[in-house]
Amino acid sequence: MSPEFISALARIVGDRNVLQDPADCWPYGYDNSRRHHPPEAVAFATAHEQVRDILRLCNHEGVPIVARGRGTGTTGATVPTRGGLVLSLERMNRILRVAPEDRLIVVEPGVTNQEVQDAAAAVGFFWPPDPTSAAFCTIGGNLAYNSAGPRSVKYGTPRENALGLRAVTGAGAEIRTGVFTSKGVVGYDLTRLLIGSEGTLAVITEATLKLTPLAEARRTMQAVYDSIHAAAQAVSRIMAQPVTPCALEFIDARAIEMIRDYSSAELPAGAGAMLMIETDGPAVAMDAAVDAMRAACTLPGLVAFTAAANPAETAALWATRKALSPALRKVAPKKINEDVVVPVSRIPQLISGLEQLSAEFGVTIVNFGHAGNGNIHVNLLVDPDDARQMDQAHACLSRVFDLVLELDGTLSGEHGVGLEKRDYIGREIEPATLDLMRRLKREFDPQGILNPDKMFPLMGDG
Repeated sequence: MSPEFISALARIVGDRNVLQDPADCWPYGYDNSRRHHPPEAVAFATAHEQVRDILRLCNHEGVPIVARGRGTGTTGATVPTRGGLVLSLERMNRILRVAPEDRLIVVEPGVTNQEVQDAAAAVGFFWPPDPTSAAFCTIGGNLAYNSAGPRSVKYGTPRENALGLRAVTGAGAEIRTGVFTSKGVVGYDLTRLLIGSEGTLAVITEATLKLTPLAEARRTMQAVYDSIHAAAQAVSRIMAQPVTPCALEFIDARAIEMIRDYSSAELPAGAGAMLMIETDGPAVAMDAAVDAMRAACTLPGLVAFTAAANPAETAALWATRKALSPALRKVAPKKINEDVVVPVSRIPQLISGLEQLSAEFGVTIVNFGHAGNGNIHVNLLVDPDDARQMDQAHACLSRVFDLVLELDGTLSGEHGVGLEKRDYIGREIEPATLDLMRRLKREFDPQGILNPDKMFPLMGDG
């Protein structure tokens, strides 16, 4: 990276917003995966025009550029594999407009999910996407990955909850996509195209998000089953009746044992699987909603059904689920975590297949996730320092992906592709469709400088 490039960069964002010392740049080579590659420089943008000028400069100089927020992604999608420049958007953190009368909020990409929730709640609304990392992750990252969380089962993902975007393409062109209204069908839907594209097409500099009124009331329930198969059948029954839960979480037997071992949470004897269920809506409808959930959950294998009657009981029920992540970090701090999705009716077949693969390869597999939309987090517990174990795990993972596709599923629900799944997506997407996607990438980013090496199996132009 030439001194002339660094000088030009400093003229755009100011000397204080450019890092070049390797020690300062080093942390920006990571995301929340185990992958790392240091960039040659880091620039902090604070305005749309700076992003535009940086992308034009990188085009002129042929410098690869990776945009990032807080680095909470798990697939290596913001790891700068070719060095070059990391463009940090964490300082573009303004809430530009809150318009409850139009049910929208306009924000910059560096605003955190929690900051959006707080601003919306102050006027009686919320933004439905709620990833586990909401307190830290940025809206730009949520949009780049289409990250959703538990509430997506009822309220949808960022694609369903974003009205429009302002962005700069890989070629340095300024674009606006979408609308400020709840309906609009003028032109192609570039908003949904950019959401989930992992920063390979354009850098989002502003987002208009659709807000939803806060529910008047919410009820939390826990259903414990003697087997994972009974719980999976209950999920299908819950999703086939009229009351749609706003959260439906699934935890398997191995996960329950970890919770027992590493927390004080209480579970009844004979717990082979557990569902966490929430409904929301008018207060007068909550008792009927709980009755509907109880009826759907009542089938052979139900060990216990508990409905919280007050905030303390709600917190106690959720404490069981919240104990899982710390337990997993203690047992397997470097586990392989995949977020596959299958149709809800195929969850029982997925779980059976995963049990068979676990036995065949001698790899412990722990399953939990957003069962209401079939988004199951498959965790392979491995020791990364054991070469034989890692070989078995990767062979097992390949078969996991084959199983998911056989069940009409998809390889990622919300974590994205990045580097981790890049070499597998040809199994899901046919060659003609992949070729069209590559051509779209070239239209947005003709020099291939924007987040190279991500999403597509490497074939010359990445």
